Amino acid sequence: MDNEPKGVRRPAPSADPTAAGPLIRRTEGLCQSQKLQAIGRLAAGFAHEITTPTQYIGDNTLFLRTGFDDLLRVLKRCDELEATVARGDATEGALDRLRAAKEDADWGYLLEEIPRAIRETLDGIARITEIVRAMKDFSHPTEHVKIPTDLNGAIHTTVTVCRNEWKHAATIATELDPDLPMVRCLPGELNQALLNLIVNAAHAIAEKNVHSPSARGTITFRSRRTGGWVEIDVSDDGTGIPEEIRDCVYDPFFTTKTIGKGTGQGLTIARSILVDKLGGDLQFVTAEGTGTTFTLRIPIDGIDISEKKAA
Repeated sequence: MDNEPKGVRRPAPSADPTAAGPLIRRTEGLCQSQKLQAIGRLAAGFAHEITTPTQYIGDNTLFLRTGFDDLLRVLKRCDELEATVARGDATEGALDRLRAAKEDADWGYLLEEIPRAIRETLDGIARITEIVRAMKDFSHPTEHVKIPTDLNGAIHTTVTVCRNEWKHAATIATELDPDLPMVRCLPGELNQALLNLIVNAAHAIAEKNVHSPSARGTITFRSRRTGGWVEIDVSDDGTGIPEEIRDCVYDPFFTTKTIGKGTGQGLTIARSILVDKLGGDLQFVTAEGTGTTFTLRIPIDGIDISEKKAA
């Protein structure tokens, strides 16, 4: 223990399994309640994220409709010129009308802008699809059976869903192991834990930069396999956790945030999900004024240490 990094806080030993049932049920209710609150809180940001690509899809569609009308007029003159050539009586007048139609349509501009408008529209549709899929995955009803889960995918889903929570304070960086194995867990619960940690990190960065509104920090995600476990780091370069409150961060309803900014349940629920539901572990290393890294550890096979010993 003397060699542990400063600031690490390990979960307390598991309680008597015979007494854990009511506690876990209460925790499940609290998790579900907070999940619904989170979805409600994210709704405004979700609507904004959808509105932005929808706006330029609409603008580009209007442009394409007008541009298509201009193209039709040019094509009509092309057909006219083709018909006169086919009859063998092509006139300079038909060619002049074609040239005039191209000039009126701003032909060069259309050739350059129409492909760009199509690309932007397709990008907007892809963005909306990504957001909707992420919200669907995030708000999926809680499963009670652990299933193989792509943890890198869970990170991307949660980051996408809560973009409005972090985009004004931070940028996202990822160092994810592409060969990470599937992990048996409860994906909805894991998403909730990740959301709480992201929001916490964004708030810590915003607090550090409160006097520099344009400054932005970084929230970094790392994933890796360590033996029979998968580990995920969620790091920020925010305020860090003061030494005098490090023993309290997992206490229910403990918060240093102003009223309306936090309920004091986020880290409590994240720890409960990792330890009680996923058979894993949640630790943190922090340096005041520099930042904090929370490390989530989840057994790949979905079986925690106590279950293995009992077997």
